[in-house]
Amino acid sequence: MTNIIPMLTAAAVVGGTGIIIAVLLGIADKKFKVEVNEKELAVRDALPGNNCGGCGFPGCDGLAAAIAKGEAAADSCPVGGSAVAEKISGIMGTEIGNTVKRVAYVHCSGTCEIAQNLYEYVGPKDCRIAMNSIHTGPKSCTYGCMGFGSCVDACPFDAIEIVDGIARVNKEACKACGKCVEACPKHLIELVPETAKQHVGCNSNEMGKDIRSVCKMGCMGCGVCARTCHEQAITVTECLAHIDYDLCTNCGLCKEKCPVHVIQP
Repeated sequence: MTNIIPMLTAAAVVGGTGIIIAVLLGIADKKFKVEVNEKELAVRDALPGNNCGGCGFPGCDGLAAAIAKGEAAADSCPVGGSAVAEKISGIMGTEIGNTVKRVAYVHCSGTCEIAQNLYEYVGPKDCRIAMNSIHTGPKSCTYGCMGFGSCVDACPFDAIEIVDGIARVNKEACKACGKCVEACPKHLIELVPETAKQHVGCNSNEMGKDIRSVCKMGCMGCGVCARTCHEQAITVTECLAHIDYDLCTNCGLCKEKCPVHVIQP
């Protein structure tokens, strides 16, 4: 009998301790419970899950939280496009306007034949590294695409390839995530409306004579395109033509009048 008493005492202590811990855990659960935002969960389920960061937030979880808090629009996901935007707007009970799909465009026409290399580059095939070499890379035009494919490596959708020495975008595969824009050290890539039919295939700020000496299709900044445009959608700054896609009507007059044919579809 004397051996049972210590056992019962130990069992009582353990049981009592368990009860106390359970009560404390219950109190802590209620006190520190994180409220779940049902809309945030629904928005997260509607997002494609690529976690590309093209929306400007840290992945789809970050974007879902921002949309649920009203800090981001329903159409903030560039990958999901209008279909996902409509679904999210239904969850949030908001309306979205007509969204225009955007695609990446490389402002360079300097293929191997048009803008040759000054020397043979033997370093790592990375545009950011090559920028630190002589002449900011081997390309004769210091503003031109070097074709080493940093943008290709950055694209999570296999929408970019190197063709004849320069990067080219498959707009059907492009999701406008913006990774290539960030990766290009020469800032050649821009997200443009998919419906736009005219683009300036050059990014050089060299004067006419200088750019023509290194590239057969470089923009000379002559201003013919700007004077031709009836919508005033083209301006020339620092010897380079720029198209305002919000004003452009895709009439094609600038393309017809450009003396070096650097305005391309």
